Amino acid sequence: MGWWRLSTDTLAESRFVVSALAETTACLLVLHKNAAAHPGERAWLDARLPAYRARLAGDPVTALLVRSALRPGWIADFVVPPSSGAADPPFHDELTAIREVPADQVHRHLEVALRGPVPVLLHRTDLAERLAGLLEWIWAEMVRPDWARRRRVIEADIVARTAQLGQAGWAAAFEAMRPGMRWLGEGRLQINRYDSPPRDLAGTRLLFVPVTPGVGWVSWNDRDRHAVIYPCSGVLAGPEPAPVSDALGAAAGAREGAGARPPGHAQDHDAAGRPDRPGTGFGGPPSEDSARRPARPAPARRTSRPLRPHRRRRGPHPRSGTPR
Repeated sequence: MGWWRLSTDTLAESRFVVSALAETTACLLVLHKNAAAHPGERAWLDARLPAYRARLAGDPVTALLVRSALRPGWIADFVVPPSSGAADPPFHDELTAIREVPADQVHRHLEVALRGPVPVLLHRTDLAERLAGLLEWIWAEMVRPDWARRRRVIEADIVARTAQLGQAGWAAAFEAMRPGMRWLGEGRLQINRYDSPPRDLAGTRLLFVPVTPGVGWVSWNDRDRHAVIYPCSGVLAGPEPAPVSDALGAAAGAREGAGARPPGHAQDHDAAGRPDRPGTGFGGPPSEDSARRPARPAPARRTSRPLRPHRRRRGPHPRSGTPR
């Protein structure tokens, strides 16, 4: 299994963040796999797959690049740079992290993903720009028109998960985030079921990035950031909207009612009431017995401040390339 060692400081400074690039990349993964997590996503795919396939059919280099970079259980690192953690970064600012990857680094990442040599057709220096161009097209045609609603779903998920953390502790929050992820205790977080070397996150930032498509991955750079991208729990399985609770909708800052819809409906950066910090904080580390404590109501909080669970006093009674 793959696991990360988290220090007290790393956990205390971890953040939820909203990322338009992560949302767009998640849509690329869904389009590439043609696999829907629920009927709403299936409807979104059926409406957009023809245009996606037509675009790749007219660009065989980019089509081969996508097939080479997005492998079963593995994504080439240059495709999924970790979020900067900045407050509300514009999509095109985030995209720079892909567009500026050097050609030799792209080729090394592809070799890892392919477990072998890069195809001759990809022996060129514009691969990062080609991938960035494809993501830019998906953003403009398939994500940006729907971003305001997607963002409300993402922010509602952040509010719900921080409330869960306050009620049930870290173990429950991690295990409900994505398959294969769970708190192991003693500062260890299992991130997936792949046989990967452990990583020590001391001195780095840990970011949690929700997306509305039913996919997820982990990513990091070799300097200062690690990220877990996970699917929102609030995306609906049906094609019609359903209300989120009034409190959750208000906390997420919905302006047009608290309806949460799947990607098939009409996740800009002007949503009201969004967190005005780089993200939403998790707070301190879990105690070893946090998973066994009974849940209790969490006090209401404003989303414009870091959401940290109350610390509990202990009583006499008792979580290079990378597999994605």
